[in-house]
Amino acid sequence: MKKLQVLAVALLISNFVFAQGKTDTWNEFAKTKFESKYYEKLGEYLFYPNFPAELKAMEGKEITVQGYYVPFAPEDGDYIIISKYPMSQCFFCGGGGPESIAEVNFGKDPGKFQVDDLITVKGKLKLNAEDLDHVNFILTDAVLVAK
Repeated sequence: MKKLQVLAVALLISNFVFAQGKTDTWNEFAKTKFESKYYEKLGEYLFYPNFPAELKAMEGKEITVQGYYVPFAPEDGDYIIISKYPMSQCFFCGGGGPESIAEVNFGKDPGKFQVDDLITVKGKLKLNAEDLDHVNFILTDAVLVAK
């Protein structure tokens, strides 16, 4: 019995130690501040991201993100959108902000997804502050890790 208790405690401690090394990507995205700037082409003010230094340091590096599939990418697009929240709470439909969604560009076709499928993807982070046709956080050369 004593060996079983020691093993259980060791597993809990190792799980805690390894979990500390993981980055909560959505929390990192949430550190982004947005400022209003005038956009000539539309004749209105839009919010532009001001990425923090620690997020800029992650750009070009491989990151892992777990999120819910939301069907808002264009039909002919080669990317999908994932959200920190299910569709009823996502940026487009609910109370989430632009820091709660990411665009995922897969290296190869991952297959089809259903609304609110919880998926985990890995790819290189690209920060987008200017191209209004895409979101602020983009994963390139992504692969599906779990569905």
